[in-house]
Amino acid sequence: MLRNYSNSRTLGDNIRLGTLTAFTAGTINIASLLIFLSFTSNVTGHYAILAAEISKGNWTQVAVVGAWIFLFFFGSFVSNFIVINFNKRSKYFAHSMPIVLEIMCLLFVGIYGQFYYQKTLEETEYLVALMLFATGLQNGLTASISNFSVKTTHLTGTTTDLGILFSMFTKKKYRKSGELIARAKLLMSIMVAYVLGAVFSGLTYYYLEFRVFYVISVCLLIVIGYDAYKIHMRHFNTKYRYSRIYKKPTLLAYLYDKVHGIPKRKEKRTLVFDE
Repeated sequence: MLRNYSNSRTLGDNIRLGTLTAFTAGTINIASLLIFLSFTSNVTGHYAILAAEISKGNWTQVAVVGAWIFLFFFGSFVSNFIVINFNKRSKYFAHSMPIVLEIMCLLFVGIYGQFYYQKTLEETEYLVALMLFATGLQNGLTASISNFSVKTTHLTGTTTDLGILFSMFTKKKYRKSGELIARAKLLMSIMVAYVLGAVFSGLTYYYLEFRVFYVISVCLLIVIGYDAYKIHMRHFNTKYRYSRIYKKPTLLAYLYDKVHGIPKRKEKRTLVFDE
């Protein structure tokens, strides 16, 4: 999900990343709506509120809402800044670091809300700001590494794109396009995952309350852990093959043979290296 970058990503990479992050975005949005009476996975509504407060001359609220919008923007900025500056050193590190920062933000909101939250206006404004920064990180990351194919914190563009695609599918030549079908599958998976996350948050919030942010953090850890597992297994298989070809047994190869057994062959094969 996180290892590949831009055009080297497969449809499966984007669907796995899109569904998991869309699920968390839907969960975050409904949790923040129920707790703080504010949406935090997108800033479309905040722009409308900003304009309304400007027209009223309520400059204190203009500053607050403006700061919220800026933090969503800044989250996307930080996410892509990490990707483009550390991508050559380690793609996995560069792509996972924004998720780690998002987890830290959400854990802070969960812990503070569970043990210290007094339901004051100032606390609410700060926590909403932190959640907008976290979702900005997520949206910036998914868009950056997928060449803007995956955006999971809001469904405005997703719904628009699906409407366009479905209108194109009324013509036979477009229904045969593998690229358009793949795009529709990706967008549908993001939409369904977002709605499921929102429903899950609505059903479980009254039991979990602020602990719902721990569940969200676990989902994001799955995103990070999936690629860590794949990288570890690839490294393991490479070392195992090297030890078998060059007949230099390693501890990993020994353990692998103990677990899986050494395959029996009718006749010994001669390798090029043995000649």
